[in-house]
Amino acid sequence: MPKQAGPDIVDAPAKFNLALHVTGRRDDGYHLIETLAVFTALGDRLTAETADEDRFTISGPEAGPLLGDASGDNLVCRARHALRTEALASGREAPPVHLHLEKALPVASGIGGGSADAAAALRLLASLWGLETESATLARIGLQLGADVPMCLLQRPLIASGIGERLAPVEIGFPLELVIVNPRVPVSTPVVFKALQRRDNPPLPSAKNWTDLESLLSWLAETRNDLEPAAASAVPEIRHSIDALRKADALFARMSGSGASCFGIFEDRLAAEAAATAIQEDNPGWFVAATATLP
Repeated sequence: MPKQAGPDIVDAPAKFNLALHVTGRRDDGYHLIETLAVFTALGDRLTAETADEDRFTISGPEAGPLLGDASGDNLVCRARHALRTEALASGREAPPVHLHLEKALPVASGIGGGSADAAAALRLLASLWGLETESATLARIGLQLGADVPMCLLQRPLIASGIGERLAPVEIGFPLELVIVNPRVPVSTPVVFKALQRRDNPPLPSAKNWTDLESLLSWLAETRNDLEPAAASAVPEIRHSIDALRKADALFARMSGSGASCFGIFEDRLAAEAAATAIQEDNPGWFVAATATLP
């Protein structure tokens, strides 16, 4: 039975692609990838409570670009509709809800913000509506919303392959101290994929469980983000962001996803926070934040 009390709240952590290899393309046009993804304490937040009719509201420092989506086209609303359709088809209740998204992540920035929000909506509504929905069912529904949604449902370090639907958890036995830099220049994912010079790149090196930062950095040095050259050609600010991270003494810096967000890995939290402060002072118009990965 659906819950009567509320509101319920869940976090929607940012997803960072530490490495992303494009290894092929299916006949239907979907690209095949292999990626090491991690999730961070930085993220959006979604609240849900029962209501007389469906409502969706947005607030937060990064809400501006999404305010026009409050009519129902947002991925959160699409997730609500998809899960309700699944529930009603099996004879279960899915009454109206008020969903409120507190947006802290830049929009369309290569860190899975929309996908994380959709995954949060699926988890939150399954709980609120009292649905005993298996994780495989949520992943199937999520994949219909976007290739990144299943990994955002898992919300832990993982290797994703296929179009992003095949997930293999990995262990990173320590938090990564990161700085995210986004130059606030939009990047079109379809445009980036279309601009790829090749789509049959070598796969990731054999994955393993990492117990120390040095071994992870050595592994990352053998990897790539195959989308980075194409994205940086279209948006030179991506290179500027990576250069800023390196100038701030990042141990490793790379673009995440299809951009334009970039990340740097730092030795510890103090180093990350100092770097974020310095980069923000030099680039006041950018989105800059220090954060750490979730276990």
